[in-house]
Amino acid sequence: MAKPHHRNGAGIGQLYGVGTGPGDPDLLTIKAARLLGEADVIAYFAKAGNTSNALRIVETYRRADMIEIPLLYPVTTESHRHGDAYRKAISAFYDKMAEQLAEHLSAGKMVVVLSEGDPLFYGSYMHLHVRLARHFPTEVVPGITAMSGCWSLAGLPIVQGDDMLTVLPGTLDEEQLASRLSQTEAAIIMKIGRNLPKVRNALIKAGRLDQAVYVERGTMAEGHYIPLSQKLDDEAPYFSLVLVPGWAERSGQVSHEALARATHIDELIP
Repeated sequence: MAKPHHRNGAGIGQLYGVGTGPGDPDLLTIKAARLLGEADVIAYFAKAGNTSNALRIVETYRRADMIEIPLLYPVTTESHRHGDAYRKAISAFYDKMAEQLAEHLSAGKMVVVLSEGDPLFYGSYMHLHVRLARHFPTEVVPGITAMSGCWSLAGLPIVQGDDMLTVLPGTLDEEQLASRLSQTEAAIIMKIGRNLPKVRNALIKAGRLDQAVYVERGTMAEGHYIPLSQKLDDEAPYFSLVLVPGWAERSGQVSHEALARATHIDELIP
């Protein structure tokens, strides 16, 4: 089926970075679903040997005639993320993947690259975007972020009034995390995984542990949440984050009633 609105006069294809949302397939946008129904090529990031969560989310929209391109991350665990070896390996990976997609775009194909959450918010797609957008027509389709999916699952208000919100990667050093946490009303800590012990220690140093909520697989079927102070182990999957609501900075702690979506939430928020 011809799709002239996805190609320019020179017959060049168009690139779409499509956000797939936080996990629940029902949270995929209508525009994302439409583009998936029209795409010639669908590309998705995954670790070698693992399935793609983004691909799972859009399973309903996969077609037999689609060209599927897995973008498999290189194994870089032996290299420090700030080291030259890591930077060179990951940069070479994005260069290679961009070249692969460029071949399809140059052939006039419509290419959709899936991105968990939002493509330009900690999304791997952004690395392809900066390499390809200068050469091909490109559009980014936003997606619901993991953090909004998680605070919605927990029914947890995050900011109100003049609250400041700070988004922190759990990969920061412990002292940096503690310092940032002590300077903001609300915080979202992402990239938890094996960083959970460090994140917990930083929250303790900042005096914010009793206000923190751990959320795992927000909006997914197995999603759940718990006050971080009650989580006794250090196990945290990739799809987890920590919420520190701004109003809790004044009320002192996150109450069990708030976590249970209490009817008295108005008493907790000034």
